[in-house]
Formats: sequence, C-alpha cells, structure tokens
Amino acid sequence: MLTLKLITEETDRVISGLEKKHFKGAKEAIDNALDLNKRRREAQQQLDKTKQEAKQMAARIGALMKEGKKEEAEEIKKAVAELKLQDKQLQELMDNAEKELNTLLCTIPNIPYDEVPEGSSAEDNKVVKSNLKECEPGDTVGNWTAIPDSGNAKLPHWELAKKYNLIDFDLGVKITGAGFPVYIGLGARLQRALINFFLDEARASGYTEIMPPTVVNQASGYGTGQLPDKEGQMYHCEVDDLYLIPTAEVPVTNIYRDVIIDEKDLPIKNCAYTQCFRREAGSYGKDVRGLNRLHEFSKIEIVRIDKPEHSKESHKEMLAHVEGLLKKLELPYRILLLCGGDQSFTSAICYDFEVYSEAQGRWLEVSSVSNFDTYQANRLKCRYRHTDDKKIELCHTLNGSALALPRIVAAILEDYQTPEGIRVPRVLVPYMGCEIIN
Repeated sequence: MLTLKLITEETDRVISGLEKKHFKGAKEAIDNALDLNKRRREAQQQLDKTKQEAKQMAARIGALMKEGKKEEAEEIKKAVAELKLQDKQLQELMDNAEKELNTLLCTIPNIPYDEVPEGSSAEDNKVVKSNLKECEPGDTVGNWTAIPDSGNAKLPHWELAKKYNLIDFDLGVKITGAGFPVYIGLGARLQRALINFFLDEARASGYTEIMPPTVVNQASGYGTGQLPDKEGQMYHCEVDDLYLIPTAEVPVTNIYRDVIIDEKDLPIKNCAYTQCFRREAGSYGKDVRGLNRLHEFSKIEIVRIDKPEHSKESHKEMLAHVEGLLKKLELPYRILLLCGGDQSFTSAICYDFEVYSEAQGRWLEVSSVSNFDTYQANRLKCRYRHTDDKKIELCHTLNGSALALPRIVAAILEDYQTPEGIRVPRVLVPYMGCEIIN
C-alpha cells in the first residue's frame, strides 16, 4: 500500500498519479485517508497525555497516604479512574480509525512513475521495442501495423495439437473442466523443455531457484496485493482458508515478509517454476480458445528485492533477461510500456512482452515485468538495514514472467509449423532430443 508519509508529504502528486491510473474518486479517497490519519494521531496524542496525567496522579496518591491525607488521596483515585476510562475510549477511537485507515489504504492502488504514459486502455500502450522494425516515439498498440507475414496459410495451435497428438483439451474437460489441458507425449516434453530452458537461463543470470508451495495463506495474498483486489480471480480452499497461487510472485516475495535484510545482501534475485491458477472470470471468445487463456498453467517467475536507488537498474536487467529469452527462441516480439489506465493495481511501472501468432492474426502476451516501488514492501514490512548508519528503510520489489508457457507453446507450434511437422527452436533441441515434431 502507499505509505502515509508519501500521502501526507506529496498529496498532490499522489492524487495526480491515481488519476493517471484512472482510479475513480482519487481525491476523495486520499482526503479520507488524511482525515482518518489525523483522527488517529489526535487520539494517540490525547491518549499519551491522559496516561501521563494518570501516572503523575498515581505518584501523588502514595505521598498523600503517607501524610495521612486519605480523603484527598481517594479523590485523586477517582480522577485516575476517570482518566483510565477516557484512556479506554481513546484507545478504541484510535484503533477504529487505524483499522478503517488500513482498510481504505488496501483499496487504493499504487501510483505510476512519471515515465508511464497517459492512456485509458490497452490501445494506448506504447510500443517501445520490437524485432520487426525500429520503434518511433508515437508508436502505440492502436497504430501498430508491423507484423510478420510468411505468405503461407497456417493452422492455429489447437488444430496442430490435435493433428500431432500434443495436447488434449477435451480430456482436460473430462478430468477437470475447461481451461485445464492435458499435455501428451512430445507436447509434454515441449513443456518440460521450456521449463528447464527458462530455469537454466535464470540461474545463468544469477537467480537462485526456489521451489515454493502453490497454496498460500491470506497474509501472503495480502502482502503482494492479490488480496483483496484480486480475490475473485483466485481459487480459494475455504475449509483451510488457503489460496491457490496465481503466480510464483506471491510465495517467493512473501519469503521476505516481516524481514529486515542487510544492505550487503541486496539485490536478492530469485526464480521459481510453479503451476499457476486463475479463475479468469469474465473471459470469453477468441481470448479463451486453446492455450490462449487457461485456469491452470506453468510459469517461471523472476523476483527481485532491491534498494530504492538501484531498483530501476534491476528493472532494466530483468527486461533484458526476458527479451533475451525471446531472441533465443527466435519469435517475433514487441515490448509495450503500459499506460496508466492499463497498469495493474500494484505496479508503479510495467512492461508487457508479446509474441505474434500468424495463425491467429494476433499478439499474445507472454510476460509482464513490473517494479512495485515500496507498495508491496509496505504491506509486507519488507525492509533493509543500511550498512553505515543502521537506518531501516522499505525495500523495492520487482517481478516478471520469464516466461509463461501456454502462449509461448502456442506461438512455437504456430510459427514453427512446416508441411513436414513442427520444427523445434534450435535452443530447445538439446532439451527435446529431436529437431522436429511430427
């Protein structure tokens, strides 16, 4: 959540940032937060004052009793009792204001960095890089026309999956339901090849592999901002009050919840392969065909914990890492800087990576790489201790997909298809043990 220090000291910038993110009622929410914080602080100050008065009075009672001034001592005892009753009322007032304030802060999104462009939808996202053409300052998703064209009619991946017996979508429906495909034979091997390739690349880039749980408690979902914002998108195990993870970001980042890290240990670089689960409520049409949008899928996540002054450099390194994967897979891609209106609830800045499906005639998102500034760290109480003055400060958290498998598999099947079968990307041949799927 946003820090009270930021809201108090840079109120106008916070409101402006929320408006850039198209958060309705931005000014009202921030004014309400400031008012609740004022009520909480005033109650705290009054509580401190009455406690000090009660302490001073209590000290006089003993002296009066020694002097034989029993009646005067009894009067002071009554006054102390009244002060204690006031204390209780003030404590309740302070606790209620704090609870209401924290509840409100959980509903207020992060504010975007200055370099995040204005815009209200995905059409306004800025195309900053592509291996199809040089990008210009005015390039957006809405006016982008560069696409690869082989001149050949191509089958979509769901037809190729059936033709080569790689993925059985109907069997997944039988076992579980729509959005839970079954990978078979070389289809399963392609999944495993990509997982191992992505993990090997992450380790080579200095990331420590983590194998976390795929269910988390409510505190973990709250810590990274999925709760309460994305509660409807998460699978909830109600009996145990646990949630299936939508991304490895949740358990891996929560390793550092309520932790103070030594400055010398930053940046922390972790990666993790997990199954991910999303209800994807409201999805329909071409967005859910085949592998385009699943309820369960495999993903490798990279997560960083860093110092504020170095987090932008970390973000650049993460972007370069993801781009390097797409280059090695030799897929047509573009990188988008998301506009304010299309950013996630928790991010301060986010870049999306998309690959092009010639068979479907559309771009497929395969990665989002975000810097959350102190937003998650404030919820997590993830802090670091300065080496020199031992000052304790909030960390910055960052994460990105490196990469999400379903649409990468879809793109490989569609873009690498030939009359003889599906060629295996050169970088995956050692992992697959074959050069063609047929």
